[in-house]
Amino acid sequence: METKEIKKRIAILGGGPSGLFVYKRLIESGKNNFEIDIFERKAELGSGMPYSIEGASDEHVTNVSDNEIPTIVNHMSEWIKTAPAALLERFKIDPDRFNEYKVVPRLLFGHYLSGQFELLQKAASEAGITTRIHFKSTVTDISYNTVNETVTIETVQQENKEFDFAVICTGHNWPIRYEGTIPGYYDAPYPPQKLALRLNHPIAVKGSSLTAIDAIRTLARHNGAFEESADGTLCFEPLPNNEAFKIMMHSRSGMLPAVRFHLEDSHLSNDSLLTADEIDAHRKENDGFLSLDFLFERDFKEIFREKDPEFYQRIKGLSIEGFVDEMMELRERLEPFQLLRAEYTQAEKSIKRQESVYWKEMLAVLSFAVNHPAKYLSAEDMQRLQKVLMPLISIIIAFVPQKSCSELLALHQAGVLDLVPVGSESIVEPQSGGGILYNFTDDNDTPQSIYYKTFIDCVGQPHLSYSDFPFKSLLSQNAVSPARLKFKSAEEGQNAFSKGVLPVDKDAQGDYFMQVSGIAINDNFQIIDQYGAYNKNIYLMAVPYMGGLNPDYSGLDFCEAASMRIVEDILQQQEI
Repeated sequence: METKEIKKRIAILGGGPSGLFVYKRLIESGKNNFEIDIFERKAELGSGMPYSIEGASDEHVTNVSDNEIPTIVNHMSEWIKTAPAALLERFKIDPDRFNEYKVVPRLLFGHYLSGQFELLQKAASEAGITTRIHFKSTVTDISYNTVNETVTIETVQQENKEFDFAVICTGHNWPIRYEGTIPGYYDAPYPPQKLALRLNHPIAVKGSSLTAIDAIRTLARHNGAFEESADGTLCFEPLPNNEAFKIMMHSRSGMLPAVRFHLEDSHLSNDSLLTADEIDAHRKENDGFLSLDFLFERDFKEIFREKDPEFYQRIKGLSIEGFVDEMMELRERLEPFQLLRAEYTQAEKSIKRQESVYWKEMLAVLSFAVNHPAKYLSAEDMQRLQKVLMPLISIIIAFVPQKSCSELLALHQAGVLDLVPVGSESIVEPQSGGGILYNFTDDNDTPQSIYYKTFIDCVGQPHLSYSDFPFKSLLSQNAVSPARLKFKSAEEGQNAFSKGVLPVDKDAQGDYFMQVSGIAINDNFQIIDQYGAYNKNIYLMAVPYMGGLNPDYSGLDFCEAASMRIVEDILQQQEI
């Protein structure tokens, strides 16, 4: 008598780019003894927040080009030939002249990702894999059955469904703190439609990242117009009777992000990077810790020995702190918009000649390389990474598109955009009657307190805490635990514990741990419970809740790398 094979049930929570890559890995695995349910809060798959109207308008562009995007089913240059004519006309795209080295409108890219999902669904059907899509289905809770080792998903429709595995791909999340209660206060610039405002007064923007640039480009279009002059220079003209319109970017570094240039390796990889075995061997010799200095030497400095000997001689004797000081010195010496114009010219040459600005590219490679093993850093090294190295990395690898850069320069030239350096102790104080007081110390150490009627928080996706984790049953079951890092030095841990400046705990063995944002996960992105055991069935790929142990995970490269580990673990370790 034949017995019917019982197929494993896999839930993907979120149908944005992260969910897309997990789905791709499963469909292309060569196996079909599983069924897949995808729960998507919206009515479309693929685009997620960044590439849908929740995160972009027509003016917003990607900061990567087709040649830099990990392959999904087909390249955008192929897909564009099948795209609807109305869509191509809307974004003025000629499929016969599509340039795979240029950035594209984010909303257009969202349509591409949706198209990739459709192709994967067809491939799933042909492979005999059942896919069930649950549109407009927000997951409200997750619980774990320790006896059956199953995961129960609860949706906003109060439907409970049981699965063998769940991959949490719920994407971006900006908590609402003051927006809606304090007039003129915006917790984030998304969705950008809410910034379609004519504002005849100065506007405070917190941050100078790509998130801030998104807000600036939207505000500019509703308060004036860009035009090209006879010599090709972009200019900005404010609307009539809108003379008080001005945008003030408040930056803790007092700097603007660097401009996108040509990448020698478009996928930010390098054959010289440390292997997992080399990292393991190093940790065994270093009390289980991964040394940030070791990573910096091997995954950054050593690569220049052959690739750029002149630059290697310049930096070979520098510590992380010394390197950052040297790289920041020029940025600190030049006026930010003067530097932006110089980098714009440098980037144009880089792209035209297809020559990388190699040290910047390798800094991006280092950022990607350090993310996954960052959970093995000591608390001391994580503080160095966050306070010393990441401020430089975040500026350099922002890769501001040339079009965005030219608009920033035009706005500054027109006198409607300025940058205000603020110290690390700056405070934004919401006012009950509307607006905010921006309290900070200026370059001359003079305290400032400036009122703004409109304030937009543009610091980017916040790293959310353990208590912000939305699936309360997993919290109450102790199935998740706060992310933390051990101090290598007991003395350093004791000092931090005594001062009470950092969130530091002492365990029963007398070891000191620094709490970091988010929840604990292992190398395969499985959640870790309060007793230190990983969960075989639940995987976390939602960036806001893993930022403490993965300081700079974002983008499609993250989706590609994380999905590979997750799906390999589901298929191999669970013997599907």
